[in-house]
Amino acid sequence: MKSLTIKGSKRESVGKAATKALRNAGRVPCVLYGGDEPMHFSADEREFKNLVYTPETHTVVIELEDGSKHEAIMQDIQFHPVTDRILHIDFYRLFPDKEVTVAVPVETEGVAPGIIKGGTMSKVLKKLKVRAIPANLPDAVVVDISKLDIGDKVYVSELRNDKYKILHPDNVVVVQVKMSRAAMKAKQDALKAAKEA
Repeated sequence: MKSLTIKGSKRESVGKAATKALRNAGRVPCVLYGGDEPMHFSADEREFKNLVYTPETHTVVIELEDGSKHEAIMQDIQFHPVTDRILHIDFYRLFPDKEVTVAVPVETEGVAPGIIKGGTMSKVLKKLKVRAIPANLPDAVVVDISKLDIGDKVYVSELRNDKYKILHPDNVVVVQVKMSRAAMKAKQDALKAAKEA
């Protein structure tokens, strides 16, 4: 999984006034969980642009002013209801031997014969929750659609592998090729014409 570096500084005071002052200065208050005790820090709002405003999932290296580095993953984010600015982010510390749960995007590869015949592809799930040790976390779950005809579906059970666990039931549809409205109408028109003939 791709990694991003975020440069931050530890927060000494974590009260409402201190948090408000941070936000006014264009910084985002953050908490890193998963160690002996939570670590409070802040980072410039611009540091999060490539982490938050992207469909991709990343691990994060939090680099603090004291020179310490902490590998983590974003767990939760809060936005301002009106301005959409980031209010707060929770991170969870990664350990090489400890499994974590992450939502990763679904990507398709190949060309489905059903699409060539006029069908449309529908990504039923845009993201899948997976669980693995950090080294085995995928950037995306890739679905091969090269054999899908109109009406065909790919289920979670077909995407299972040894590196990570997919935390969805086997019978959940991830991708399907449906008949397009135009193709459906053409089929209905042809049936109607055949009946009238």
